[in-house]
Amino acid sequence: MAPYLLHHLLERAAAGAPEKEAVVDGERRLTYADLHAWAGAVAAWLEADGLRRRDRVGVYLDKSAEEAAAIFGASMAGGVFVPIHPALKPLQVSHILADCQVRHLVTTAARRDALASAGALASVKHELLVPGPDAELAGHPLAGASGRAARSACIGEDLAALLYTSGSTGRPKGVMLSHRNLLAGSRIVSAYLAIGREDRVLSVLPFSFDYGLNQLVTTVEHEATIALLRSFRFGDEIVRALAAERVTGLAGVPTLWSVLAHSAPSLKKTTLPHLRYITNSGGALTPEISGKLQSLLPTTKIFAMYGLTEAFRSTFLPPEELARRPTSMGKAIPETEVFALHESGRACLPGEEGILVHRGPTVSLGYWNRPDATREVLVPNPLVDPDEGADVVCVSGDVVRMDEDGFFHFVGRRDGMIKCSGFRVSPTEVEEVLMASGVLAQAAVIGLPDPNAGERVHALCVAAPGSEPAPEALRARCAELLPLHMQPKDFEYVAELPRSPNGKVDYRALRAERTTPR
Repeated sequence: MAPYLLHHLLERAAAGAPEKEAVVDGERRLTYADLHAWAGAVAAWLEADGLRRRDRVGVYLDKSAEEAAAIFGASMAGGVFVPIHPALKPLQVSHILADCQVRHLVTTAARRDALASAGALASVKHELLVPGPDAELAGHPLAGASGRAARSACIGEDLAALLYTSGSTGRPKGVMLSHRNLLAGSRIVSAYLAIGREDRVLSVLPFSFDYGLNQLVTTVEHEATIALLRSFRFGDEIVRALAAERVTGLAGVPTLWSVLAHSAPSLKKTTLPHLRYITNSGGALTPEISGKLQSLLPTTKIFAMYGLTEAFRSTFLPPEELARRPTSMGKAIPETEVFALHESGRACLPGEEGILVHRGPTVSLGYWNRPDATREVLVPNPLVDPDEGADVVCVSGDVVRMDEDGFFHFVGRRDGMIKCSGFRVSPTEVEEVLMASGVLAQAAVIGLPDPNAGERVHALCVAAPGSEPAPEALRARCAELLPLHMQPKDFEYVAELPRSPNGKVDYRALRAERTTPR
């Protein structure tokens, strides 16, 4: 029977290739039999602690074999896994746990203690504490656990995962992904990247990103091997991993490619004959960086891609088109239709700007417990009459333009969301931390262009009466409460913030004043 739930992929791999290397995690190497046993141990623990179908299972770990096992184990037990980025601080984790009422949490003792100190565990009833990522395979508690999970009663349409992502306002929302969403994403990406059993994928992106999670799912589907790297701050470290593990595929965001292109001298003197492809998403791959990568990796295919968590992947640019169309997002991925919607409600003609709309099997189930927000993003297909069987499509909020050859080009975002190093940063979240300092009368956070990160977070501050400008104190506060990608790079003090006619802060004017050439 064809797999229709996420963990079916792992069960098939463990049955068909039990001794095949599945996960490389530092010095630890797990076979598919190992990974399946670990996932089964997690599932058995969840069931023993009373997990009910569709209960949310938080996974707050460093990228590790344990995290991979927890993801598949939650699926085995019929739960919904909620991977939480390991860089998030208790303030952000507390929101996620409470928002979707996580009852079961898989984490380490140190992370649990930090959350408990911050009062973030109110909804959590059961905890599975696992060792840190350097624990030895021999004697590992997951390897020694007994018991197998009962077969899940879920079907493909059931909720499998919640991935939390930020928008321009409010706190992060949980994007609901079904099992069929996840399997469709794996199937589609495998098709145009031609992923097979002999591939060895270097995973540097977190599993809390749809992009990083897809790498894990795709690797398991094809009985390939995934090597985990927890940081891409140092280019030489990436190059060493690419060579040592004979990596065939690498996915990244613009920051990673900037690190490789500018900060990895070893790349120029290291031959990487196995590196078949690299893929970019999470921000534009600039012509300068793509040109350098093509020069440094002449035999490697470069795929530029565009996507959004609410619909996973929307477009990709074939490698042979990159030199001719270096600024293009490409065309729709397989099994998918993408079009630009004119403000009048019709499809845009070539050259016209409109909102990108995505239809296909990767359209998510919407936002957790936010029906109004869901209705704004998931709408009946505007180009098909309801009487003719209109499906639900995803309205991205990104403005695009299609050229005469049908290739799409990104124009800009309709809202004020900041895209920094592949992360979606909500200005409101950062502003709340700044205002809670008590030394500001007003704060506004915008994104400004950055050659390495895509955009950098920039804070505009109005000092409270009687308070002196204190940028270093604000910087220290943000470092304590916010992950690195949310921390403003600059704190600019101004006398007042511009207002729009309706009395709201004019973010567009703030950005224009700092980006328009004088």
